[in-house]
Amino acid sequence: MSLSQNISIVHPEYFFITGLTDAPYSTYFYIFLFIIYFISVIGNSIVLLIIALHRSLHSPMYIGVFNLALADIGETNALIPNMIKLFVFESRYISYNACLANMFFVNFFITVQTYTLVVLAFDRFIAICLPLRYNAIVNNKFMAILFSVIWAFNTFLVTLSTSLITRLSFCKSNVIESWYCDYDRLVRMPCNDSSINNVIVILIQAFFLVAPPFIIVLSYLGIFIALCKITTWEGRFKALKTCVSHLLVVGSFFLPIISNIVSASTANAKIIGGTLSLTLPPMLNPIIYVLTTAKIKDLIRKMLNNRSAQIRVNVSK
Repeated sequence: MSLSQNISIVHPEYFFITGLTDAPYSTYFYIFLFIIYFISVIGNSIVLLIIALHRSLHSPMYIGVFNLALADIGETNALIPNMIKLFVFESRYISYNACLANMFFVNFFITVQTYTLVVLAFDRFIAICLPLRYNAIVNNKFMAILFSVIWAFNTFLVTLSTSLITRLSFCKSNVIESWYCDYDRLVRMPCNDSSINNVIVILIQAFFLVAPPFIIVLSYLGIFIALCKITTWEGRFKALKTCVSHLLVVGSFFLPIISNIVSASTANAKIIGGTLSLTLPPMLNPIIYVLTTAKIKDLIRKMLNNRSAQIRVNVSK
């Protein structure tokens, strides 16, 4: 019988999350994160309300934007408040069950974000490459089914990966060298066999860090080929303009993650980079869609004008 089979499963009562170890002025960084949290929640809530309340936005593309805003709010609430509690209030111990819950929700909403970006890329691909068949292929029912499948699949995969943590024995250390309950860090810590968990790490990276950008690049390769077939520059610009917001959101999501992975920096710099790579996109997404989408911008302008007119009427009374 192997040694790993003789080791009883040890689940610590608490994990200790290191965060920014001895980093100067780290409190100011967490104040910055609180500002990001506030803007993210307010911005995405505004996008959700605008899309929900205006029937003109009840279309396939905006269903995708609605889903992205919902995932952004979920990820922001799963990550930032817990970080502030852990590090600002010096409560760096998190219970075993709370750690698993934190891991589940952070990973779940990140995976939903990645495949929402894939769906939005598919939407733009069909709209530009097959414009005459767009309404037949992409409609509200299709998008609702597609996002239901994405949420169900992500729930299954993240539940499976999180539940497999319970088979690991943490008899050597309960210190997580990260800023949240990071799955990748946890599977390096046990004193029993974690080969199954390592396979899950590879699968998660393949499903959510490799496949999505690859599919998005293929979609835009098809879009580029379709644009080359448009005879006028005006037509090309008009078609490309519909992709600007999605391209900016994709860039803000994947580029910080990739740069943090490939960069050679100190532990604190890695943590700051990793934190920003997960927290900045949910803040930037609503700003990008509001600033680059004429429909949303016009609706916000009308809402503000109506509100100011109502205030003037109340004041005049």
